[in-house]
Amino acid sequence: MLPNSRDLKRIHHVFRQGLTLVEYAGLLVIAFATTYAMVEEVGAMIAVRRVTLADLLLMFLFLEVLAMISQYFSSGQLPVRFPMYIAMVAMARYIILDIKELTEMRMLAVSASILLLTLAVLVIRYGHTKFPYRDGEESAGGGDQAPGGH
Repeated sequence: MLPNSRDLKRIHHVFRQGLTLVEYAGLLVIAFATTYAMVEEVGAMIAVRRVTLADLLLMFLFLEVLAMISQYFSSGQLPVRFPMYIAMVAMARYIILDIKELTEMRMLAVSASILLLTLAVLVIRYGHTKFPYRDGEESAGGGDQAPGGH
């Protein structure tokens, strides 16, 4: 005997609530771990009484992760731009930290990657302003949203 439509809707609702709970628990773990890492980094800077550009970029990465989590909690959606910003800062930090060991080709490749991500963000932002969502379209999963939005 197959479940009726009402039973399927109830099962769907229970699964959706369960997945949302797991999703929020994961986001909380990431938020607490990021905050802990940030506090550790501040402690390390205080211990050596020195702040470097690499430290600042790492702190910026932590803040971007927390902003991404905050955005997801407030809207239920994650703009694709946030991970792109994080990737750009991470690559810039990589260049700064490993500049002595980087070959010219690797440095050009990482720089070109940053440029491509920057252009992708510009295209996404342009598309979002030039072709804004119509009512109800955001929840359909289109445009500047990563999968998993509500």
